[in-house]
Amino acid sequence: MPTTHYITGMIHLVKLCVGAESVDDLANWQKRVIAHRKALGLSPNPVHETRQSPKRADELLDGGSIYWVIKGVILARQEIVEVNVMEDMNGRNYCELVLDPEIHPTEPQGRRAFQGWRYLKPEDAPKDATGSHSAEVPSELTRALRDAGVW
Repeated sequence: MPTTHYITGMIHLVKLCVGAESVDDLANWQKRVIAHRKALGLSPNPVHETRQSPKRADELLDGGSIYWVIKGVILARQEIVEVNVMEDMNGRNYCELVLDPEIHPTEPQGRRAFQGWRYLKPEDAPKDATGSHSAEVPSELTRALRDAGVW
């Protein structure tokens, strides 16, 4: 059943999924990450590393998700389960976002390119996809339908 996230005090992130052509690419990449983490004895959750740590981590952990932009369109989201500040071998801090392994397709929502990540208010986030608005629709068709005002 699709869910809508409109909890007070919650915030989401939106992030470009660089190199992915589809939600399947995202899922396959994360399967490899999970297998690698399991082999190292770590939790079986996919992680995403960023240079900057979100200042609003508490709000992210209050039911927030990362919304993935694939080829200019938000097509999927994953719940954020942990926000860890880590230190690399050179003493520089970075952030590890630990994600729920389940990828939820969303209704397509266009996004212009940007660097890093951005906060996304719950009321601005796309809803989870239902039947006809599947993330399996090719991104070129999604973009054309959105531009035509169909989606």
